[in-house]
Amino acid sequence: MIKFDTSRFGSLEVEPHRVIDFPEGLIGLPELKKFILIDHRDTPLKWLQSLDDPDMAFIVGSPSLLVAEYSLQLEDGVRKYLQLNKEEDLVPLVIMRVQGEDIIANFQGPILINAEKMRAVQLVVDSKPRASQKAG
Repeated sequence: MIKFDTSRFGSLEVEPHRVIDFPEGLIGLPELKKFILIDHRDTPLKWLQSLDDPDMAFIVGSPSLLVAEYSLQLEDGVRKYLQLNKEEDLVPLVIMRVQGEDIIANFQGPILINAEKMRAVQLVVDSKPRASQKAG
């Protein structure tokens, strides 16, 4: 078990196979390379909690929660980087925040996780689906 402290969730223990490796870190945060996903109450959302910095956690969710027809075309280099062999192992997530009654999601910086290898990357993409939508 890996033990670590967080400012939001207190002390946690996690099995090593649950740790997600971001070899390049997140955009603007290259020093943050190890994360876990924590359920957010009884919702489809998760917390992406850094193991490298106890204060860094992001609300994430499937892009299809906000844009039903969401799709992303991956280049072969991204597939190779993620070591992705099966499409069903790909888990796309977007970082979200609530602003008033709006949910703002970062569709231009999606997080892609290979759930089998627990290897991830945050991409910069040009295409932009609807990035905000009224909550409720």
